[in-house]
Amino acid sequence: MTLKLSFCKANTLDAEPLTKLINSAYRGESSRKGWTTEADLLDGSRTDIEEILSLMATDNSMFILCKADSELQGSVYLQNTDEGVHIGMFAVNPLLQGRGIGKALLQAAEEAAQQTWSVNRFVMEVISCRQELIAFYERQGYRRTGINRVFPVNPSRWTPKVSDLQLTLLEKVL
Repeated sequence: MTLKLSFCKANTLDAEPLTKLINSAYRGESSRKGWTTEADLLDGSRTDIEEILSLMATDNSMFILCKADSELQGSVYLQNTDEGVHIGMFAVNPLLQGRGIGKALLQAAEEAAQQTWSVNRFVMEVISCRQELIAFYERQGYRRTGINRVFPVNPSRWTPKVSDLQLTLLEKVL
């Protein structure tokens, strides 16, 4: 079955469904239904509604939503920074992963960023041990920069299940 996808910029009314989607794609048992889960690496939630609303209010930023039949199926956060457009909170409904939604959403997000900010450089941080996820981004034209950063500590929201988590910086220049 082919899904007819549409893309749009999020607004504050989307904050609650966005929070639910992002948490379901990253953490907990629901995330295990997809291949992008962090459930074996981290306990807790990925985000909360307050953070989503705060990010929405940040200058030079936006969430791009992916909908199928008007139902939210994916999202990505974009922030235009000095080092390029930072891509974060990239999430696809775990039940629909592996069907091309992520690829289409990433392409739509890159196009929206180019139209909004006239940029040509995109950056993202991925947990370095997530080789299958890094490989997905490499197939989309991203490359490893060789820069690694310590995974952030946020005990009020999550607890690592493994030690020495790191983020690896990926970039794509158009």
